[in-house]
Amino acid sequence: MNLITQLTADQIVYDLKSKNKNEIINELIRALAKNEKVKDRQIALKNVLERESHLSTGMENGLAVPHSKTTAVDELVIAFGLHKSGVNFDSLDGKPAHFIFLVLSPIDTSGPHIQALAQISRKIKSPGIREQLLKATSAEDIIKILSQSL
Repeated sequence: MNLITQLTADQIVYDLKSKNKNEIINELIRALAKNEKVKDRQIALKNVLERESHLSTGMENGLAVPHSKTTAVDELVIAFGLHKSGVNFDSLDGKPAHFIFLVLSPIDTSGPHIQALAQISRKIKSPGIREQLLKATSAEDIIKILSQSL
């Protein structure tokens, strides 16, 4: 599974406007739904927020990876959002999240879902990648940065 093949420019919001994690999750789901990657936006949102209520998906180094298995998708789908000023995501290190990857996959699969989560966390550990992403001014910039690093 290659993350970059799952992420297209229309699945990237390079200037997230939302002020809290629930709104950001909704913003990313809207991007996927607009491009017909999600069959039912409300079910997807409910599933992700349920998962988030059990344990925050805010990691370290500005990374958050809200995710869920859901009936709202037929295959693994990923959206990426960049929040330049950062937003509270109840992260492990207590710092704001800047790099938010939303990962949705069908209920009956696990391999690609786990691979996507591992690949995202491994690649965003690089300070150079994080710095480049913060300077991105378009979805195309983000695709290029992630393509070089993945």
